[in-house]
Amino acid sequence: MNERDKFMTNTEREVLMYGTTLAELRESVEDSLSFRFQGPAMVAASMMSDAQEMMAYSSPTARTVEEQRQLLNRAKWVLFTYVLDAKE
Repeated sequence: MNERDKFMTNTEREVLMYGTTLAELRESVEDSLSFRFQGPAMVAASMMSDAQEMMAYSSPTARTVEEQRQLLNRAKWVLFTYVLDAKE
């Protein structure tokens, strides 16, 4: 943990990691039609596909790389929260 991280709030860490708070992420996922009709694994797969599209078709600026990283973190969160926890 670097010096800056010691002084960050949980909300700041969430926004840095996911691009949104976990409460907003949960609401977005659970309100989506994909989640309701196809399940959380499809939501995560869709997020990963979106990240692939961003890699393939956007110029690699620091901003797009950061957005891709956050999108992949959101996909992992969906998998860990809804898919893997549900199996235990």
